[in-house]
Amino acid sequence: MSTPLRFGPLLRALRVDRGWSLRDLGERIQFNRGYIGKVEQGEKFPDRQFASLADPALDAEGALIEAWHAEADERRKTEQVGRLLTASVKDSLRLLSTPGEQLLLPGIEQGARSLAVNYLSRPPGPMLQSAVELRSEVIRRLRQHDYRPNELADMYVVLGRIQGVLAYAALDLGDADGAMVHANAAWTCAERASDNELRAWVRGTQSLIARFNSDYASALNYVLDGLSWPTPGTGRLRLLCGLAQCRANLGDSAGANAALDQAQHERELLTSTDSFDGLFTFSEAKQHYYAGSSLIWLPKAADAERAVREARQAIETWESETPEARSLDDEALAHVYQATAHLQLDELDASYAALRPILDLPEERQISWIKKRMGRIEGMLSAERYHGSSLADELREEIRSYAA
Repeated sequence: MSTPLRFGPLLRALRVDRGWSLRDLGERIQFNRGYIGKVEQGEKFPDRQFASLADPALDAEGALIEAWHAEADERRKTEQVGRLLTASVKDSLRLLSTPGEQLLLPGIEQGARSLAVNYLSRPPGPMLQSAVELRSEVIRRLRQHDYRPNELADMYVVLGRIQGVLAYAALDLGDADGAMVHANAAWTCAERASDNELRAWVRGTQSLIARFNSDYASALNYVLDGLSWPTPGTGRLRLLCGLAQCRANLGDSAGANAALDQAQHERELLTSTDSFDGLFTFSEAKQHYYAGSSLIWLPKAADAERAVREARQAIETWESETPEARSLDDEALAHVYQATAHLQLDELDASYAALRPILDLPEERQISWIKKRMGRIEGMLSAERYHGSSLADELREEIRSYAA
């Protein structure tokens, strides 16, 4: 399925088709050629008048105007999410500096539990909005001192869970710095509640954010501290798999595989459950997904082969899950990791087949992690062994359109 051209690339395509230079078009619509060039490259987005002049000049029959409106709507939505991200980070910074107070959050816990479950199957933008609204209610109750003293610790745990949702939403929207602010605020809540389960989960999330930024030394420190907190449920399994990701990115194949094997062993012995579902539990599918996402960073064929198996197992497990347990973003990423491992094994056809569902994803599902990892695949397809391959060229071009 082809992706419609955005305004700038469409403008350039129409101009080139007519054999016009930037100067030629500029003379016809009375705009500077330098400005037109920046519009074509996406560095500038023009006003409606520019589209109205360029469309008839290039005989676009309304296509340029339609592309302008589509991109303008998209930019408005992006700006709204950006403003929401900024506001949410400011509130988290206030939370970090606010002294501990007693608060009761009647009715809030169920809202937080719903957020955690819904996050698995919904785009991050709307979830960010829902989390901000729920936290606003928490802050309102805090300021009004609507609390019972014996419920103080439980309420901080709930607030910490909301901060965790905000951290994930910010990261999936590409704002790693904002995500870390939210995660740090969640840690503050865990400390005030003296809750080891939340402590371990937050350390795992801080490590995840550090890995997003390729800061693997810090990511490893967060994981090791998280493992020092005794915790029920699957929190320790998540940390062990995070340890595997750190080891793999630091080039330690034996250490990565050992951590994954240890996680699998401990899952077989697990008897306790998590206190929160959804985002705050580490399912068996997620464990296979983490394994695949770890091993793709290692050069050995054996690691790539295991990565293919683990990613495939993650996808198959998720496909049989209930909607409440199915993590759509991670399932999509598992396809990307499977495709990456196939490329490491020089299996171009298999890589293309694994990536096909991701190239057709709607825009709201194209989270930052996917675009980041797709960029790596594009780079791998530029290797000399793929020169002259029409399939590699086609896949590389589709990835570029996806990123745009």
